[in-house]
Amino acid sequence: MTAKFVAEVIDSTAVFKETIFDGKVLFCTGGGSGICKRMTEAVMRHGANSVIVGRNLDRLTTSAEELSNATGRTCIPAKADVREPNQLRDAVSKAITKFGRIDFVICGAAGNFLSPISGLSENGFKTVMQIDTVGVCASYYIKSFDKANQMGTFNTIKATVPHLRVTKGAYIHVSATLHYRATPFQAHVSAAKAAVDALSAVLAIEEGPYGIRSNVIAPGPIGGTEGYDRLSASDPHEPEGYVQKVYNRTMPLGRVGHVQDIANAAVFLFSDAANFITGQVLPVDGGNEHLREPFLPYPDCILDSEKAKSLIKPRL
Repeated sequence: MTAKFVAEVIDSTAVFKETIFDGKVLFCTGGGSGICKRMTEAVMRHGANSVIVGRNLDRLTTSAEELSNATGRTCIPAKADVREPNQLRDAVSKAITKFGRIDFVICGAAGNFLSPISGLSENGFKTVMQIDTVGVCASYYIKSFDKANQMGTFNTIKATVPHLRVTKGAYIHVSATLHYRATPFQAHVSAAKAAVDALSAVLAIEEGPYGIRSNVIAPGPIGGTEGYDRLSASDPHEPEGYVQKVYNRTMPLGRVGHVQDIANAAVFLFSDAANFITGQVLPVDGGNEHLREPFLPYPDCILDSEKAKSLIKPRL
């Protein structure tokens, strides 16, 4: 059945003035691709300059050029592994040298793979918690860059908070809705996301007296992202994967999310319209969490690993 209503994807410039972030500077980990790149672009379209941080300098450089050209603002790349505090401090120093300030921080760099607890190695669990995606859980491995974890978030906070005290700035942490209910094959990510949410809440109450706000955006299923696209049937005769079928019946607003939906939420939370909002978690999922089903058929996916693997694209 076709949905009676499908929510339109709106650009934030249709709602907020393009000058609301004039003179501001955004520092974004994971800003070279995916959701965080679009969040960065949206903030820049409203006047901010930015620094995007990641491990792949070539990709960062290309993305920085694309963002600068698309917005007419300045975006610079800063290579750093968020697991390494010294590298993050160097990236922050680069931002301060170039722009003289940091007003907004997006903690978004992350990694994930699919694995049941029984197949999850100690190193694989630790790796996700520390923000790497080189996990060794081979039979269910799926690499993705749309998830966050607590070590990268903590290190980013430590490196940037002195500068946000000066500007009375704001943090946005990119989390997920996976840990609101038990999600098969996502124990490691669920633990990391819960930690991110907790860190943000404590940051909000500790730094609020200094004028800093901290909030979490929890994306639901976002179409076009690497993690979403991998979760589709490998059978070429089935144009619509199992996961897409699940989402089609569990999205009250008629569609899966778009990266622009997350970007719009970021613009709002960084804006003065949200200056009394802190310590909160904002799910951006079109109401999916209220109807969410396992994204693989349960319990078949647990009892028959071959069936689960047939529903997942090992590579894009």
